[in-house]
Amino acid sequence: MRTITVALGEKTYNIEIAAGLLDQIGAKARVLSQAVKAAIISDSNVDPLYGERLERSLAASGFEVTRIVFAAGEQSKNLTVLGQVYDELARAGLTRSDLILTLGGGVPGDLGGFAAATFLRGIDFIQVPTSLLAQIDSSVGGKVAIDLPSGKNLAGSFYQPKAVFIDPDLLKTLPLRFLHDGLAEAIKYGCIRDAGLFAQIAAVKSDQELLEQADSIIETCCNIKARIVEKDEFDTGERMLLNFGHTIGHAIEKCCGFTTYTHGEGVGIGMVQMTRQTEKLGLTAAGTAEELSRVLKKFALPVTAVFDAQEILQAMALDKKKSGKKINLVIIEKIGVGRLHKIDWQDIPAYIG
Repeated sequence: MRTITVALGEKTYNIEIAAGLLDQIGAKARVLSQAVKAAIISDSNVDPLYGERLERSLAASGFEVTRIVFAAGEQSKNLTVLGQVYDELARAGLTRSDLILTLGGGVPGDLGGFAAATFLRGIDFIQVPTSLLAQIDSSVGGKVAIDLPSGKNLAGSFYQPKAVFIDPDLLKTLPLRFLHDGLAEAIKYGCIRDAGLFAQIAAVKSDQELLEQADSIIETCCNIKARIVEKDEFDTGERMLLNFGHTIGHAIEKCCGFTTYTHGEGVGIGMVQMTRQTEKLGLTAAGTAEELSRVLKKFALPVTAVFDAQEILQAMALDKKKSGKKINLVIIEKIGVGRLHKIDWQDIPAYIG
């Protein structure tokens, strides 16, 4: 068992990482909660694989369990589906003293977490991430949200879970594309904070080796994120570093209607595109973009998109890192060293190519 504490005063919680953890969650949840009822919020990909197992574990610890399942995909992370989840929580009779568990990748975690934050003005919840992206990034730190037609994650909240339970064994059923999708976020952590992690990933020779090292990679990423979140829970300073690649990446996702590229693929393209430009501007060591591109390509992750700069610029108009006429960009000076770089919005074309 690997345990990481996110120290946030009264909101402190643990991230636990262990193979086989899924079947222990009921007992662990009972220690954290005296709830009578528990609702599992999942999607149509993950629930058939793991929903019943989690329900059995919770029922064995005395919870009355309801499973709420919506169609898989980023397209479901919207107001309509959120409303349907609220209705099902109400029909199940959940009260403020009950418990929600999100089971799945980033979409169930984000949407389910936002439902937990807002239904009855807040119900305790636990994250049970099943994708690599969710296990290393989106399940940690308390950002929960849904998308609006005008942009990604524009309606959301900061709402910390009571715990994050990570079972690396669940990655074995993850389609290869989505294993690599999550790896893009791990590469991001290496770029902004840990050159050793970047080198570890660059040295991986196969997907089997990647799965064998998953617990180590997950622990390193969660440690980095936990320490950053402790310093900046509400994303007003250092936590913005975690958005490396996301300014362009989110715009690419929006441009394709959240269909052509996964989140990690968008982030990978965004990291390379931004870094190529900051090299030209003398802000990043020469060759960094090519080094980053080489590792992404090794795992079949794209490094270019079909959209031109004007399309991306328009999609970035509501980026959450904008403040008035300025925007905070995340750039890297070299692999392992990221920093915030505030510019005038009118100068943004030079940074997106």
